[in-house]
Amino acid sequence: MHDQLEFDVLIIGSGAAGLSLALKLADQSNVAVLSKNALVEGATFYAQGGVSAALDKHDSVESHVEDTIATGAGLCNPEIVRFVVERAQESVDWLVNIGVDFTRLNNSSNTELDFHLHKEGGHSHRRVIHAADATGKAIETTLESRVRQHKNIELYENHVAVDLITINKLLKNKTRCIGAYVLDNESKNVKVFRARNVVLATGGAGKVYLYTSNPDSCTGDGIAMASRIGCRIVNMEFIQFHRTCLYHPMAKSFLISEALRGEGAKLILKDGSNFMERYDKRQELAPRDIVARAIDYEMKRLGHDCVYLDISHKSKQFIKQHFPNIFKRCLDLGIDISAEPIPVVPAAHYTCGGVIINENGQTDIPGLYAIGEVSYSGLHGANRMASNSLLECFVFAHSTFKHIKETSTKVNMPKKISEWDESRVTNSDEEVVVSHNWDEIRRFMWDYVGIVRTTKRLHRAHHRIKLLQSEITEYYSNFRVTKDLIELRNLAKVAELIIESALRRKESRGLHYMTDFPVTDDTDTPKNTIIKTKNSTEDNAVA
Repeated sequence: MHDQLEFDVLIIGSGAAGLSLALKLADQSNVAVLSKNALVEGATFYAQGGVSAALDKHDSVESHVEDTIATGAGLCNPEIVRFVVERAQESVDWLVNIGVDFTRLNNSSNTELDFHLHKEGGHSHRRVIHAADATGKAIETTLESRVRQHKNIELYENHVAVDLITINKLLKNKTRCIGAYVLDNESKNVKVFRARNVVLATGGAGKVYLYTSNPDSCTGDGIAMASRIGCRIVNMEFIQFHRTCLYHPMAKSFLISEALRGEGAKLILKDGSNFMERYDKRQELAPRDIVARAIDYEMKRLGHDCVYLDISHKSKQFIKQHFPNIFKRCLDLGIDISAEPIPVVPAAHYTCGGVIINENGQTDIPGLYAIGEVSYSGLHGANRMASNSLLECFVFAHSTFKHIKETSTKVNMPKKISEWDESRVTNSDEEVVVSHNWDEIRRFMWDYVGIVRTTKRLHRAHHRIKLLQSEITEYYSNFRVTKDLIELRNLAKVAELIIESALRRKESRGLHYMTDFPVTDDTDTPKNTIIKTKNSTEDNAVA
């Protein structure tokens, strides 16, 4: 028996979205933030690009909206796109006010809008405000510093959410989320966290693939947990593969920022020849899905392990000034990017689908919100435009803050929640089962559900995931939970959602490319792929 912890708001996840929301709520709410690892070990910390916003005098909100919708291949929600883009300026202002040190022109300290702006794929203007090539690190460390100083925010590092807790009695048999069961990874005890409002800010699911730019924490936990309690999950077939991860045995998940291509870097083959001109007139600055498929095709056509990204035509001074972290990391591995091309491969990068939300961050379940990569707001559609993701985090952190502030006092909590039941389980003596299943999922997802897909390969993957899920369920029922087992269970659920979504979409659109259906279906209004769990009141549907 453990003491039950109670808060006004429980935020599961500690990236840009979660920490921003915690800061905004903390002046009037008691907030708990869960982090699976150390606070800064999420995807935000490793983001190199920046935050998209129409800050240049030649740019406009209208242009930003148009570029986002064009990149989204017919599935963006125009109202949500405008909602987000119109709030980009205030999001940037908030970040500057809390101390994020964005790169300025000529090292200026002027308070006017004199920030250096990158141009990235899909953007028609320079509109990506950044902190050199380590924007995520600058944002995350600033947020961490602020959060650690606030007396109303309690941080629980090395705590892993197992499942969400729901109750029907509060709303006349309508389910409401009132907390979560959480594994303390140090004590190995499962605790009850009670909260009037629960926010999923758990990030994406890149680790479901063998090769990914994501850190190890990105195992789709929030998507899986929300799905298990009946939330609709939308458009999971749209997995964005970053085109350029560093290809080196010692360079785990190291991203080569798209901003290099914005500054003129060229994709080349082993013999030095360009190839992007054969695929799109925008060449290196084409949307990410087009570039990823081009690289994938060339690697498979030639049997090569990688392609190359060349920015050596720029001066060493320029490269070190604009991309100091990339320059240093490559040099540490024996690659001087000012003198030679960088070996790169595609890798799973961003989950464009997720838990469906409205403009207040609300999911289908009262009391449960989702913000950031775990969510599907309608901003990204079938393909995410570069650097819109961090912007989405800040905009929805603010709208969720406002909604919770206006409604949270109306919720009465039950006096007691059932403790986690470990009476019929034992410690595992077969951890090899977990590690083997983890590896198998990631390998067949890469081979069968990757950048280019076929119906036959998807059916193979679907068969495999069903077999593995039965093994995982049996294991989960008999042994005490561990962090690896929780993540494996969630990976399997997310893999199932991706595979089933991909099988339903009988066309190629955005990030989903099927050789069986290579053409985009323009005969009808484009539809989202919506999956709802069997224990919910509605059937799975495409609507």
